[in-house]
Formats: sequence, structure tokens, C-alpha cells
Amino acid sequence: MIKKCLFPAAGYGTRFLPATKSMPKEMMPVVNKPLIEYGVEEAISAGMTGMCIVTGRGKHSLMDHFDKNYELEDQIQGTNKEDLLDDIRSIIDAAQFTYIRQREMKGLGHAILTGRELVGDEPFAVVLADDLCVNEEKGVLEQMVALYNQFRCSIVAVEEVPAGETHKYGVIAGDEIREDLFRVTNMVEKPASGTEPSNLAIIGRYILTPDIFEFIENTEPGKGGEIQITDALLKQAQQGCVIAYKFKGKRFDCGSVDGYIDAINYCYDNVYLKDDKAELDKAKTERKSA
Repeated sequence: MIKKCLFPAAGYGTRFLPATKSMPKEMMPVVNKPLIEYGVEEAISAGMTGMCIVTGRGKHSLMDHFDKNYELEDQIQGTNKEDLLDDIRSIIDAAQFTYIRQREMKGLGHAILTGRELVGDEPFAVVLADDLCVNEEKGVLEQMVALYNQFRCSIVAVEEVPAGETHKYGVIAGDEIREDLFRVTNMVEKPASGTEPSNLAIIGRYILTPDIFEFIENTEPGKGGEIQITDALLKQAQQGCVIAYKFKGKRFDCGSVDGYIDAINYCYDNVYLKDDKAELDKAKTERKSA
């Protein structure tokens, strides 16, 4: 069973300055919940209880969010606002949160390596909180856990992107196992236009086997002078097996302004209003029974 999920959350979020000057991008709200809370909910739904967060300077609000706020709870106790904390209280009760600081920003591969002490010698998931994924049935991580139970190797989530956008992502090529599943044979980080091996781009959901740490340690800095997880995964694929999975669901790139606004609109229409209506129907039923 995969019990731990790693959240690299030490980046500066420069694309959202000045909002992220003093607020972590992972804490930016999508309607009434911060981005990272959606990711934690997804991990819990997939059966994970250990949330391992790699933080950096100025990220104290991440720790505060997943902790009790006694003054706030005392102020709203007994009011109609108290129920608004039900979701975060459930998350705090359902999971354990551990933290480690990444002292230097050396890329996603380095951030994952920094989390080694929290994860230990076991397979684990990785969630990049600024990729918000939604599915009304099974979340993306839950889908990937089922695949891991079958293949027992590292898995990356991919989606088809327009040819003009492949330069923004790590891109894979692979042998088709079935329509939505590929055995990775090549993986390139942010390929130049016209050199991409396919239009299948890696998004912020991974399941990694613990030997990935050794591959990261032996990976030289690549694109942008950073240690790229794609380079380490390619080595792992060449020496064993890495699976790419075209997940079911919708994904919003909340690292971009357009994707962030799209996520807010979608979650307001399909999550927030839906929950609000359910609460209203519940209240009506209770009044009738009274």
C-alpha cells in the first residue's frame, strides 16, 4: 500500500507576483480552499495518510493551515460559521503532516530528493499542488494507485497537449500497452519546438519507487541548471520500467493565470455550488422532519 504523498512546495511562485510575495502559491484559494488542500484531499481519497511537505522560507502558513487554530475556533464556536471548518478538521484528523525545508531551489528532482527523509524506503506519490485535478468518480492518484498495484513500478500521469505547448512540459514517448497506458522509452524536459517525441506531457502526479532517489543523486543538472525529475525517470526507465498513464478527469494548470481562473470557475460551478445546494437540501429535510 502507498501511504505517503510528497508535496514539493518550496518554489517562489513568481508567475503570480506580487500575490505570492508573502503568500505561498500553494495557499492561493480556489473558491474557498487553498490549492494544496485539494491535493491533500485527493491523496486521502487514494488511501494515503502521510502528507510530507517540502517547504521553503516564508511558507509557515502551510503548516498553520494543517493545524488547529484555537483562537479562531473559540471565536466562531456555536455560530453558523463553525461548519465551515468541517472539511479541514476532517483532513487534520485523517492524516499526519511532516515538513522539511529545501534550502536551495535546484529543481523538482532536488525537491523530491529533499523529501527522502520524510518518505523513507517505500513507494510514494508526488503531487504538485498547482496542477489541480478533478474527477467526479476516482481521483487521479486513486487511479494511479490501482495501476501501481498491478505493475509495481514508477508511474507518471500524462495528458495530450497542443503541439505549441509541449515546450512547457516534460514529454514522453513509449510503447503502447493499451490505449491509455505506455511503457516509457524516452522522456525529454521542455523540448524545443519540433523536437518533441510526442504530445504526451507529464503533469503533476507521480508514483515513484524508492530507488528513484539513487537515480536523482546520480543525475547531473539539466535544463535551466536544475536537477530534473524527468532525467532521473528516464534513467529508471532505461534500467527497469516506468509507466505513463493518460488519466481520466480534468486538470487545471493553476501555475498560470488563465488556468487558475478556469479552475476557480469550474470549482465554483461544479463543487462549491453543488455542496451548497446539498447543505440547503439537508436543512430543508431536517426542517420538514422537525
